Amino acid sequence: MTVAVVGASGFIGRAVVSDLEAAGQEVRRISGLRVSGEIDPRTMSVFGDPKSRGAIRDAIEGCHCVINAAGDPNASSTDQTALLQANALLPGLLAEAVSDVPGARFVHVSSAVVQGRAAMLTDSDEFDVFSPYAVSKAEGERAIRRACPERHVIYRPPSVHAPDRRVSRSVVRLAESPLRSVAAPPTSPSPQALVENVASAIAFLATCTPEPPSVVIHPWEGMTTGGLMRVLGGREPRVLPQRFASRIVQLLERAGRRSGPIATNARRVEMMWFGQGQDRSWLTGAGWTPPVGIEGWEELRMRIKTEAARGDMGGTDD
Repeated sequence: MTVAVVGASGFIGRAVVSDLEAAGQEVRRISGLRVSGEIDPRTMSVFGDPKSRGAIRDAIEGCHCVINAAGDPNASSTDQTALLQANALLPGLLAEAVSDVPGARFVHVSSAVVQGRAAMLTDSDEFDVFSPYAVSKAEGERAIRRACPERHVIYRPPSVHAPDRRVSRSVVRLAESPLRSVAAPPTSPSPQALVENVASAIAFLATCTPEPPSVVIHPWEGMTTGGLMRVLGGREPRVLPQRFASRIVQLLERAGRRSGPIATNARRVEMMWFGQGQDRSWLTGAGWTPPVGIEGWEELRMRIKTEAARGDMGGTDD
């Protein structure tokens, strides 16, 4: 089976390539794919220039499945044009090209951010966007549905962590600081995932025999708000009264209405304190299980601490 991975040199793409190759699949790495065109804001139809369409067709020719792990991961960006180009136009053109390949499957890596502050993450097509980044990811899903009504799988991972991610390093620093805190009760589910588990889920969706549904959410890995602070900080977090924490989040949300970066950080605080529920995933019913458990979170913390002690404070969100 030949699987094309678009964005193979990126954060998620590298992990997916490694997982597929370990399973004996033939992988076609596709990086640096640049496209130009427009998206009709009313219908989400994609219009790529002939050169872009030709480049995509040539890149995926002969593939049984195409995984799109490319995109702009900057959740704090306010450049809506650039975000839509990377997170909506490219996925739409890829989906359109895959729809012309008989029997091929298209797996698109979206994000749970499209459902924003919903009480529970689900596999529905209902969105709750709160930032330019979230808008671009939601529009990418709409463009895919329009361009490739069948044989597409939109996969929505939650917050993804790895030692070289800036957000993971920030959470570890916070969890070790006096500011470590969660809202009561500290047992609320927290949608977090390790990159190894996300890569495994994507590879499964690309190669499994049963046809996955059009939208698949990542299963809850068992992490709670208090558990995340505990495992990444090595100590118990401070538990804040729920009413007090809710008031702080409301103030941050109001400020976020005037600023994309503030809106993103307000959501991060809300997630850290309150978490978010996750509905049952198709992956669980299909027999997939996360290959890495709680020990992976402990290793994540130790690797980040070791690299910080060596002075290697770099990181990436690509």
